[in-house]
Amino acid sequence: MLKVFLVEDEFVMREGIKNNVDWALHGYDFCGEASDGELALPMIQKNKPDIVITDIRMPFMDGLTLSKLVKKELPDTEIIILTGYEEFDYAKEAISIGVSSYLLKPINGEALLEEINQISERIKEKNKEKEIREKYRREMEENIQKERKALFDDLVTGRKSVAELLELANKLYIDLSSMWYNVVLIKTRALNHAHDEYSNRLIEIEQKLKKYEEENHLLTFDRNLEGKALIFQADSKEELIQIQNEYLYTMKEILGEYRHIRYFGGIGMPVNRLTQLPDSFEQASHAFAHRYLVSDSRVIDYADIEQGLDINQEGFDLKNISPKQVDRSRIQEFLKVGDLEETVYFVEEFFNEVGSRAMASNIFRQYIAMDTYFCVGEFLENLKIERDEIKPIHIASKALQTPEGTKEYMIEILQKAVELREKNASDRYSDIAEEVMRYIEAHYEDEELSLNILAAHVNFSPNHLSMIFSQQTGQTFIKYLTDFRMNKAKELLRCTGKRSSEISLEVGYKDPHYFSYLFKKTQGMTPTQYRGKKAGEKG
Repeated sequence: MLKVFLVEDEFVMREGIKNNVDWALHGYDFCGEASDGELALPMIQKNKPDIVITDIRMPFMDGLTLSKLVKKELPDTEIIILTGYEEFDYAKEAISIGVSSYLLKPINGEALLEEINQISERIKEKNKEKEIREKYRREMEENIQKERKALFDDLVTGRKSVAELLELANKLYIDLSSMWYNVVLIKTRALNHAHDEYSNRLIEIEQKLKKYEEENHLLTFDRNLEGKALIFQADSKEELIQIQNEYLYTMKEILGEYRHIRYFGGIGMPVNRLTQLPDSFEQASHAFAHRYLVSDSRVIDYADIEQGLDINQEGFDLKNISPKQVDRSRIQEFLKVGDLEETVYFVEEFFNEVGSRAMASNIFRQYIAMDTYFCVGEFLENLKIERDEIKPIHIASKALQTPEGTKEYMIEILQKAVELREKNASDRYSDIAEEVMRYIEAHYEDEELSLNILAAHVNFSPNHLSMIFSQQTGQTFIKYLTDFRMNKAKELLRCTGKRSSEISLEVGYKDPHYFSYLFKKTQGMTPTQYRGKKAGEKG
């Protein structure tokens, strides 16, 4: 029901309008009345009516002043001005404000209702258009996330100029103007079962964090399986650190409610230029690489690593080396989920954890390198990949004579292992993408078909499937589905005489208005225009 509010200083006129129309019978909710604009304004702000009927001449606050204030705060509210004055200037000012109708008093209930009905139809049309645009925005969210991820990659790699970055951000309605910036990388995962990584708990956590991030206008970027990145912005370094600490405190409070959730964060160093974000990201990545080296939840600040707080300062003695420092499970964990770009950070932080004095020992270096080689070999054999794909340790024996050479050898064989893992996964993911495409072809008529449904069908998380599908096909799931449906629609428009509303249903859209909107958005013309164009080409 659309809500109607009446403002009229003449009691008899106000009562007549209120009582001479059966509002509920005609589908309206008469939600309030007032005798002048000053009394009406707070009531209108509270009730948010769809239509305001107001006299133009009233004490305390006249109808034009009220209309200006209402339109400023509630731009979608339609206003009908009633007046006994016929001066054109009033009508001209009312039109400039955005008033819907300018009616002369006296007016009977029937004439007023007819005017309200016409305005009601316009409101319904506008609401329908708004719903269609919002539905399109929700459906295209996957595309937006992909564009945001691309923007983040550009921000932290330094590939684009400041002007280019600002233009890309502006298209995504992201404000990058600030005096100070910092990058923080965050990842959460469930501890009990592999598939729990994508459990309802994590979705619940993400929703809570997202609400906080939106309320505080924080810049967040989804990094798929690597969690997410936040870019904090502020006018001063002190304010930046305060905002950052408040977020991390809230995050820990939220995550503390869940027993089997592990989290890890890496904090970069604040920078005061957009072009220095790659430096902040690299520092955050160094700190973030520690997640393979520790078992508990924590957030590590790169500043602490710089000061040596996480580096072993003891003199080297085998009895001073903790088993945790040489625990191969750290390398195994990296081999399973680490990114190629992270390998250097991981090895450097691995060396820092062990300590420079320990790595100065030739025997200890050879032990670490040999253990890494066998760990990588075992990992590859589990993937049914021959271990001779990596450089044998005896060939690298000369490099192992120095800490730097040992580090380079470890980076080389770990990077090779990750590349082989990704290639192996890509072959498997190709089958998944093909299964998704087959499922779309069989079920595209179903309006409920979504990324979530397909993710459940192939037993992946929605985020993971979205990443895989984009990598394998070069486009997002929603773009592929939309293009598939539009091509089917064009085929039906060319080859049948079916109405647009029938075709809409056949290609998975119950709402023909939304189908027409989407067709025009993607094809540059309406379904009717497309059919006429094709018929003209044949003729």
